[in-house]
Parts: sequence; C-alpha cells; structure tokens
Amino acid sequence: MDSSTIRYILILILVMFLHPISSLNYPQQLVDELYPELESNGSESRSIPVRNLNPLAPALFVIGDSSVDCGTNNFLGTFARADRLPYGRDFDTHRPTGRFCNGRIPVDYLALHLGLPFVPSYLGETGSVEDMVQGVNYASAGAGIIFSSGSELGQHISLTQQIQQVMDTSQQFILSMGEDAAYDLISNSIFYISIGSNDYIHYYLRNVSSVQSLYLPWSFNQFLSQTMKQEIKNLYNTNVRNVVVMGLAPIGCAPYYLWMYQSKNGECIETINDMILEFNFAMRFIIEELNHELPEANVIFCDAFEGSMDIIKNHNRYGFSVTTDACCGFGKYKGWIMCISPDMACGNASSHIWWDQFHPTDTVNEILADNVWSGVHTSMCYPTNLQDLLAKKGKR
Repeated sequence: MDSSTIRYILILILVMFLHPISSLNYPQQLVDELYPELESNGSESRSIPVRNLNPLAPALFVIGDSSVDCGTNNFLGTFARADRLPYGRDFDTHRPTGRFCNGRIPVDYLALHLGLPFVPSYLGETGSVEDMVQGVNYASAGAGIIFSSGSELGQHISLTQQIQQVMDTSQQFILSMGEDAAYDLISNSIFYISIGSNDYIHYYLRNVSSVQSLYLPWSFNQFLSQTMKQEIKNLYNTNVRNVVVMGLAPIGCAPYYLWMYQSKNGECIETINDMILEFNFAMRFIIEELNHELPEANVIFCDAFEGSMDIIKNHNRYGFSVTTDACCGFGKYKGWIMCISPDMACGNASSHIWWDQFHPTDTVNEILADNVWSGVHTSMCYPTNLQDLLAKKGKR
C-alpha cells in the first residue's frame, strides 16, 4: 500500500469520528488541500451528445438512486458523493460529474437511443422550463423506497420527494405552456425508475430499527413493492403514461458483500440474491396489475438481475476478465474501503464488471441499457422492450 492510499484511508477514518454536521464539509476541504489535482466539476454541457431534431420521445425523466444519479448529491451534505476522480475519468468530459461510475450511467445510453441529450440533474438546473423540457434527472444517491433508507450517509432526496419534484415540474410546464401542451409532453415522455437497492443495503441488511424481527424477507419485499405501486399511481395521476421500472441487480455479487461475508472463490451471497429475486418477482407482478388497472398506461419492468447474471455467467463473451473484484477500492475483492483515490483504481475498467463496492462499470451499464432498449443481448424487459413500445405507440 503506497503512502497516497494510506493518507486517503486516514482521511476516511477521520471523517468517521468527526461531528455529524462538520464531517459533511470539513473532509472535502482537507482533501482539496492534500490533493488539489483531484479537481471537481459538478456541471456538464447539454451539448453532449449533440441534440437530435427528431427524438423518438420528447423527453426522458429519471427517478432513482446512485445507479442513475448524475449529480444531484453534488448539491447535498452527504458522504454519498461521486464528484471526485477517479469517478468520471472515462466519461465524455473525463471529469467527475456526480455519476457513480467511471463513465456513463444507463440513462445516458438510453438518451442516445432516444435521440435526446444527456439528462441534467434537477438540482443543477436554474428551474426554467427551457432547461427541463427535454428531461430532468431527480435521482439521488442513498435514496430508497423507504424514506429513511440511507439516512446515515447524510442528505438525500427520497423516492417520495422525487415524485413531488416531478409534480412541481409538471406544474411549471402547465404554467409555462398551458395544460394541453404540458399534458402532451408529460404523457409522451419516458419516465425511468431505478431504486430499491438502498432499502436492503442501508436498511434491511443493516437491521435498522430491528426491521428483520418485524418483517421476514418476503413481507419486506411485499411492503416495498406495494409502496412502489402507489408511487407509480401517483405519477400516473400527474399524466405520466410511459414508465420503465428497473428491477434490482444482484447485490449479493457486489464486492462489498463478497468481502463482508468472506466469500470463497468469489461466489455470490445467495441469501441476499434470493431477497432481490423475490422483490423483482413481486414487482413484475405489480407491473402487470398496473397495466390492466390504468388506462393508456405503458409500464415496462426490466429485470436487472436477469441481465446482470447473464453478464456474470457469460463474462468471456462480453469481454470481462474480472468478475468479482471492483476496479476501484481496497481490501479483498476491493470491497472493504470505498473508491476514494485514483491510485486505488485499475488501469482498464472495461475489463471489470464492478467499478466500486456496489456500482458496475460503464461497459456493464451500456449492455444493460441496450437490453432495456431492444433486448439485443438478452431479453430482460416485460411485457416488451422500450424500442418496441415506442414503435407500437407510433402505429396508433
């Protein structure tokens, strides 16, 4: 371990023992002083990618957690931040933007498929309609379906709060362009939801408030899925019609849990993955219910577990040579200490499935996004993929 990595670990230890309020600010200043080369840039240009004059949908709106956060947490007091290198090193700008990845996140690739620019963070915009008319990203790292999930990390925007932000945005559209135009925009846009992992990582598996004695895994999954159903109905009441709901990825295979459970030979932690499978099963059933209950609703469930396990099992076909160790981290499987130093990162992230303790590399994100779009690698979306959904809508 070199001196640079040791200093980062010492900083992390210092953070853990600081006063809860000051710890959200002072360590950032300390890192700035020690490592001025790690420049932060929470903004990005809407010109990446170039706008398409004929997009396949008027806008893309994103709700979720760190799997799709593009910079929301840059504006919050939280440990869950990705505004420092090596995060973003392989992004278009080669700078950290707040994405928990070495490069692009899934919704960036979906925006390309739709012919839309990368969706900006809601908190990073001025609030003008012009900034939001082609989409907004409300996602916040640490957020969960349960309001308090991830609260030990600091501030975040919960699922319920993100839904409220959608409603606020809708009201702004109505005031600016009128009810009919606002309805057309919202009802024809794509809403992408990716949330739920933190309800396990930061709530159930940590046994917060003795939740495991109150809920067996199946009951907990039912609670989460029924809550999701109501939130999707709330979106529907705001004139949202086209929704992509991402199932949860196999977090039992994440480097953090391989390290914590002392996995032998990198085998996934089945007790955790079984919970994820149950949640995804419940959500797929609920999506079927919603499509029957809500007139003109087009809700798709995309099973990230199924798509991710296909990548893990067939990693050679996809070009991955490292399936268990994170590209960036420290300890066995690089799962003990989070990615806080460029020196911790591997040279070639595209050979790894995992970027850090919990998040995949942008190569994995691209594969999963392509599956959401057209099922090109494996069919993981039900009852249809996004491309076919848009094609059917166009024929009406």
